[in-house]
Amino acid sequence: MNNIIINGESLTLEELAAVARKRYTVKIDEQAKDKILQSRKIVDKIVKENKVVYGITTGFGKFANVKISEGDCSKLQRNLIMSHACGAGDNLPTEVVRAIMLLRANALSKGFSGIRLSTLQTLIDMLNKGVHPLIPEKGSLGASGDLAPLAHMVLPMIGEGEAEYKGERMSGAQAMKLAGISTVQLAAKEGLALINGTQVMTAVGALNVYDSINLSRISDIAAALTLEALRGIKDAFDLRTHMIRRHDGQIVTAKRILELTEGSTFITNQGELRVQDAYSLRCIPQVHGASKDAINYVKEKVVIEMNSVTDNPIILENGDVISGGNFHGQPMALGFDFLGIALSELGNISERRLERLVNSQLNDLPAFLTKNGGLNSGFMITQYAAAALVSENKVLAHPASVDSIPSSANQEDHVSMGTIAARKSRSILENVKRVIATELMAACQAIDFREGYKLGKGTQAAYDTVRAAVDFIDKDKIMYTELKKVTDLITDEKF
Repeated sequence: MNNIIINGESLTLEELAAVARKRYTVKIDEQAKDKILQSRKIVDKIVKENKVVYGITTGFGKFANVKISEGDCSKLQRNLIMSHACGAGDNLPTEVVRAIMLLRANALSKGFSGIRLSTLQTLIDMLNKGVHPLIPEKGSLGASGDLAPLAHMVLPMIGEGEAEYKGERMSGAQAMKLAGISTVQLAAKEGLALINGTQVMTAVGALNVYDSINLSRISDIAAALTLEALRGIKDAFDLRTHMIRRHDGQIVTAKRILELTEGSTFITNQGELRVQDAYSLRCIPQVHGASKDAINYVKEKVVIEMNSVTDNPIILENGDVISGGNFHGQPMALGFDFLGIALSELGNISERRLERLVNSQLNDLPAFLTKNGGLNSGFMITQYAAAALVSENKVLAHPASVDSIPSSANQEDHVSMGTIAARKSRSILENVKRVIATELMAACQAIDFREGYKLGKGTQAAYDTVRAAVDFIDKDKIMYTELKKVTDLITDEKF
């Protein structure tokens, strides 16, 4: 069985996706266990000496000035979980829940949170045995971390809430019993250690980044096919042009288009048919490249966050306990807003290329890519639907991170809205995926109207893959089923 070792330092995006989607199992690094045990000793010492330390022997938020007795420390942590579990909306997908559990376990394994090793092991056992808490998607301000959704994650650990186990929804207590995992009586600091962090926004956003990297590659394939279908000009992709601007994403995109179209006889030279192409063709490297650079920036920030301590308070190795603000989601909020904008632009330019494929006033192809126009509508309404999706994205791309609202009696007076930003970027990604699938399907349809030409090395492989899923549309048929086939196709990483 595939196994991922976590130590809070080196978790990768690829490992996260493997645990979330392929059910890889997780183990704590042996050296990390020593750090966890040492951190817990400090918490136990604080409780025994009756020191006043936030979140350990005090209440939370505005109640930080309320002293809690040693006898009530455990009850305080249980109350924290139950009172904070007040999420709303649909439950997060199982893959996101698994990513959340992994990220929280990874952060706790760094040894700055004061959790007991046995409690952390319970969370990992749940992940490995497939006990997936039901976590509502809404209710987090993104500071102090993702309190409400993470509280739902913890409920089954203490025998409460609901969970999914082997595909069935049931009580958290029943799921734990069926999986053979003992529930936990939380000790001092443990409830706070489990829920005070940015793992929900980071889990949603990290999977989005992973998928965005793949989708940006597919957008290049769709663009190359459209370029050939419209007999576009290859001179605009001459690397000498892009090297003198020096943006990495732009250079990478130009190289990919040239590689995909290598050997093509569809592609034309400058002045052969036209002097210049429209921007949606000519500026593919500049637009796709800018989105690639943005995605890579967000990836860098996400990987940092995946291996960070986002607790409050933080237990340092020398015994110092510091109340800071590492739970604040602003680094992720800004990144996920940026991700949504970058994805929106991939959709915007794809929809414009789609318009050039279906609009006979802009090409020399049959109107709406159908043989018997009038009786058949062909691809006419696919462009409508794509236009609706990209217009919706313009609304969704409005940044969540510029908003804030005070909470906890104004003690927590600036929040990130990072979880909303992450969720919005997911919606944008799904919309863009459908738009690019539509462009792919339309480009292949357009190519079939041209005879006597040869596709490029890469575009031929892409064309064959699409045609294995959907046929040339000779007469009108129910389009959403065909579009879904191509959407599912590009969701598969093998594409």
